Amino acid sequence: MALEADDRLAVMELIALHGHLVDDGELHRLDELFTDDIVYDITNLGHGSLIGVDAFRDAALAMGALNPVGHHVTNIVLTDLGDGRVGARSKGIGVNADGTCGSVTYEDTVVRGEQGWRISYRKVIARRTPLSAS
Repeated sequence: MALEADDRLAVMELIALHGHLVDDGELHRLDELFTDDIVYDITNLGHGSLIGVDAFRDAALAMGALNPVGHHVTNIVLTDLGDGRVGARSKGIGVNADGTCGSVTYEDTVVRGEQGWRISYRKVIARRTPLSAS
């Protein structure tokens, strides 16, 4: 069965919420975004995986001024995985305080629970090399 339009919109808004909560420092609201046992895989960035909301919050606070001032998400593509799960692939742009920026791809698994849709798994993949002819 295809993902209904209401669910599609809810998942896309959920993914967009990440940047707002993190950039505004509203880390006490991460339960609106992630499942309690979120696996936040930043292995590609050299940091392994963060397990749970508290681990994500602690890591964000530990980064302090190294955090980007802006997390922007775009190009969201959703795939219905069945059983109340959605695969989401999106592009992230992080803008740093000095004006530099970086690009990542987010690969998410989003699940429907009692509180609505939440991200249960996110893999962050840095985009380090521009497209080139092979």
